[in-house]
Amino acid sequence: MITCFIRYALDPNKLADFEQYARTWMGLIEKYGGTHQGYFLPDQSPPAAQFSFSDIGEEGPSNIAVALFSFPTIEAYEKYRRDVTDDPECVAETRHYEETKCFTKYERTFMKPVPRN
Repeated sequence: MITCFIRYALDPNKLADFEQYARTWMGLIEKYGGTHQGYFLPDQSPPAAQFSFSDIGEEGPSNIAVALFSFPTIEAYEKYRRDVTDDPECVAETRHYEETKCFTKYERTFMKPVPRN
């Protein structure tokens, strides 16, 4: 299994546009054989919890969203990347992003789970 972690820097004035973008991509990932674990947006009222490691912990930025999705193999992920570009929903959502610029940057990291043993 391969899991993709995407970290987005959001335009906080365009959260509704980003939510539309996220909903569309959750469907596209699943349509092409992946499993989407979801998009996660910053919470405007986080709990006032203490850090477990107070000497190194700090609040994160309030304009960051993340997404996690998986494919069973790298080949399945690569097939999805090839096939989705011609999908009308992908074309429309790419246009939506270009019109709204609902995020200003993103980083993509591929991850693997830690086995429980």
